[in-house]
Amino acid sequence: MARSIALQTEFAAVAETAATPKGGTIGFEDVSVTYGGTVVLDSLSLTVKAGEIVSLIGPSGSGKTTALRAVAGFVRPSSGRITIGSRDVTDLPPYERNIGMVVQNYALFPHMRVDENVAFGLRAKGVAQDVIRARVPECLAMVGMGAYARRYPRELSGGQQQRVAIARAIAPKPQVLLLDEPLSALDAQIRRSMLDELAKLHRDLPSLTVLYVTHDQSEALTLANHIGIMRDGRLRAFGEARSLFRHPPNRFAAEFLGRANLLPVSAQHASTDGMASVRFQGVPMLARNHHGVAAGSECLLCVRPHDLKLEKTPRTTNSLSGRVTSVQWQGDVHNITLDIAGEEVRVSCPPVKEPPEPGTVIELHFDPSEVTLVPEDLRHG
Repeated sequence: MARSIALQTEFAAVAETAATPKGGTIGFEDVSVTYGGTVVLDSLSLTVKAGEIVSLIGPSGSGKTTALRAVAGFVRPSSGRITIGSRDVTDLPPYERNIGMVVQNYALFPHMRVDENVAFGLRAKGVAQDVIRARVPECLAMVGMGAYARRYPRELSGGQQQRVAIARAIAPKPQVLLLDEPLSALDAQIRRSMLDELAKLHRDLPSLTVLYVTHDQSEALTLANHIGIMRDGRLRAFGEARSLFRHPPNRFAAEFLGRANLLPVSAQHASTDGMASVRFQGVPMLARNHHGVAAGSECLLCVRPHDLKLEKTPRTTNSLSGRVTSVQWQGDVHNITLDIAGEEVRVSCPPVKEPPEPGTVIELHFDPSEVTLVPEDLRHG
């Protein structure tokens, strides 16, 4: 009973929203959060445009959840401003921010049926009963839970409970939807299904602005228009999801967003077509120079495992030789690890009928347009 009261109190803080101006842009302006003298969010400046999905990713303790809770009003910044639309909400209580929020443990009220859970925020706002009767089935239909309206949370699976939590969050028609690791408690198959549901939900509600916090890079790449990568309370990289994956601006971004082979190289010559010639252990290669690395610079060559090929094609003009150290078969992929001049290089490729044996020296090939230079000297990590 005590847990139920606590859940109602916390959710009411989010759901009892007042009418606010149109436009769900989220703005962080030099926002810092401090706990007991420890800075957990350090001078965050970021804009989430209205109607887009932005994902914040990073390791535990990076500050991503603190940033989300600051938008919700559950954490007060020690400095800086937070805006939603045209309003400065820094000092507003949660119930005046017109937001919806979904957390990883669902937080459904166990003594309420599904339809009552979804209706809770609407009733807290004083919405007319006839409007509630129309809105609740509409929201449940959006998440594929229309047939479960009369069940209690204990009668639902984890994935079904999370769908109900999302329906409850969107029922009051918030400007902003905040998702705090909403899929982390689900198994892999249900997680994939829920990603599809979230993508469909955003297609159905294109004006809804979504800030999505996760530690799972695949979720971020699947859903987000833009991704922010955080570490030690600071935003280390931000950009359009595909561009950030293909052209990471630093080593941490390259390693955290997708697996990457990072080879220390010397930039020899930068051409006007966006390419550069480099050398790795004396071997000449070509790579994209998206970040404008200057000739003579020591930098990193970012090569994704799936871009390395075991056989040469007309496009794969770069090549490296190395000794196989391990081979793993995972059904639809072979993962091969090599030692190349003391650097560990990983390859992911379709299943090979006769995979190379450990100790074998093989040649790898890759397309210059599929690799990029990262402007970061290894000496500075």
